[in-house]
Amino acid sequence: MAAAPVWSVDPRTGKQREQVAVEATAQEVDAAVRAAHAARQALADRTVRAAFLRSAADELKAAESTLVEVADAETALGPVRLTGELARTCYQLRAFADIVDEGEFLGVVVNHPDDTATPPIPDLRRYKVPLGVVAVYSASNFPFAFSVPGGDTASALAAGCPVVVKAHPDHPALSELVAKVLRRAAARQGIPDGVLGLVHGFDAGVELIKHPLVAAAGFTGSVRGGRALFDAAAARPVPIPFHGELGSLNPVVVTEAAAVERAEAIGAGLAGSMTLGVGQFCVKPGLVLVPAGDAGDGLVKSLTDAVSATDAGVLLDHRMRDNFVAGVAERAALPDVDSPVTPGAGGEHTVSAGFLTVPAARLAAEGAHDLLLEECFGPVTVVARYQDEGEVRGVLSRLPGNLTATVQLSAGEVAGEGAGAALLAEVTPLAGRVLVNGWPTGVAVAAAQQHGGPYPATTSTSTSVGGTAVERWLRPVAYQGVPEALLPVELRDENALGLPRRFNGVLER
Repeated sequence: MAAAPVWSVDPRTGKQREQVAVEATAQEVDAAVRAAHAARQALADRTVRAAFLRSAADELKAAESTLVEVADAETALGPVRLTGELARTCYQLRAFADIVDEGEFLGVVVNHPDDTATPPIPDLRRYKVPLGVVAVYSASNFPFAFSVPGGDTASALAAGCPVVVKAHPDHPALSELVAKVLRRAAARQGIPDGVLGLVHGFDAGVELIKHPLVAAAGFTGSVRGGRALFDAAAARPVPIPFHGELGSLNPVVVTEAAAVERAEAIGAGLAGSMTLGVGQFCVKPGLVLVPAGDAGDGLVKSLTDAVSATDAGVLLDHRMRDNFVAGVAERAALPDVDSPVTPGAGGEHTVSAGFLTVPAARLAAEGAHDLLLEECFGPVTVVARYQDEGEVRGVLSRLPGNLTATVQLSAGEVAGEGAGAALLAEVTPLAGRVLVNGWPTGVAVAAAQQHGGPYPATTSTSTSVGGTAVERWLRPVAYQGVPEALLPVELRDENALGLPRRFNGVLER
């Protein structure tokens, strides 16, 4: 039986552009994983892998015009957005190179023997080592930042782990091009091509998570797909860590005082955030709690005006478009749900932005309206009108885990007056990132970033963005009573590498 072809498709027309590959067989997945496993020693030298990450950034930048052109043809995200995303991706690679050079992520701790302690302390040396081959499952909505060269790949390579990427079917041509660019960067540092494997196809993704030489996995996508892979990772004879980003509603709470103070600005800001990238951001605000009454009405009017002025857009593929159209229609048909701006089909290949309103009391009680508490991928949000703080608490108590939670406060509440602090305490258990008077779309690559939250937002407590993302692909090892000459160089007393460490209880930098 011939292998299934992998086609690059133009989402603006639904037409096939070119065949770029065939779906990988189980044997080809095995070969890719084994090649990655064989390449792991080439990443052992931190100097080499830092240089590799910087070379990858340089090569991606050099190929920018071609990569952006292909990415736009496959995703319809537009050259401006894609150029910015590629720049972010290059910055992230260089940031991880700096982290590798610094070495703090190794967590070096040295304890000399202490017979006076109770119980006595032997000679102990601890640091972190790479897990091994990492399987990365690309996202559809960020063809650079959460795909072949994205945060999972960059952080895994920084940790010293080779990678095999399961390409997303929405941008296979771009995936092939980027993989070639990264392998070219690897070759410049004497690293084998196998350090970055690429496979296509649903079955290949299943084979990848089951492969005995795969030591961990990173995923960005749907709850359904992510949960299936998460369960498969746990069901292996030797279970492996699975770091999945699955889905998020990203609730927003607007206090009555904030609505009184700046209803128009909040409505316009919400419109910009929920329609950004045609609503295809994983941190899109999908549920907004707005007070009933005049102040809330003003916010809804501002939102109506801004969303009505938004042009129809193209989603990443026609399957997503069909799911969006069906999803908003099902939600709009629920009792007491109104559509001030009706979302749905904007044309044969496009969708129109819109939003739904519903009394918050409907969401505070279990029932058919639970559908409104599920993510709907695309340019739509749900505005729940609340009568009092009790209804806000009731809705929040029913929400699953999220990547973000946002509160819009008045100037007085920001200064500590009113219930601002209590509201922050209420939403903090729901999300990995809590915002005040901002919008969640946009995830900065920064040391303090947390892009992850309680399930189902993510399957672990780690972040997939920022420097600490490297920790997902490491495990600690302690050496006890090992002679100095046999210790890894990172753990020897002389600290020839100049690593940050804790030496007999004292932090050294």
